Amino acid sequence: MAAIKFQGKPLHTSGELPAVGNKAPDFTLVNSKLQDVNLASYAGKKKVLNIVPSLDTPTCAASTRKFNEKAASLNNAVVLVISADLPFAQCRFCEVEGLKDVIALSTFRSTFADDYGVKLTDTFLAGLTARAIVIIDENDTVIYTQLVDELANEPDYDRALAVL
Repeated sequence: MAAIKFQGKPLHTSGELPAVGNKAPDFTLVNSKLQDVNLASYAGKKKVLNIVPSLDTPTCAASTRKFNEKAASLNNAVVLVISADLPFAQCRFCEVEGLKDVIALSTFRSTFADDYGVKLTDTFLAGLTARAIVIIDENDTVIYTQLVDELANEPDYDRALAVL
């Protein structure tokens, strides 16, 4: 379990992020067509997992926009924005914002939040995900992680993208 904060108040996660150097846990997430996708769906590519609580919050929306802006210049990489939002809401958000370089995926019908140690376990936010970045290389090895220590803050984009 990891301890983070939301507006200065303590929160806890269900576990720890996968360790750098380890094989990434497989996952099943739901795309905009209500289809299940997994790690193998992005085989041979670097995967940037931008994990956020909900696209319907200012910080999550800002990080999704920022990664969309950076994604177009990434070589052999996909940016997966992962949240608890339903696929319909994710699709609507990306359409309204004109985001075409990120792939929104939902934790709906998934154990992803527990498998990646990002499920919030207490307060009124229980069940949502913590804000985190996990970068996985072409061989499905974790090469970078960041659990943002204050849920209301954005991740360190430059440091994350430098590993690519």
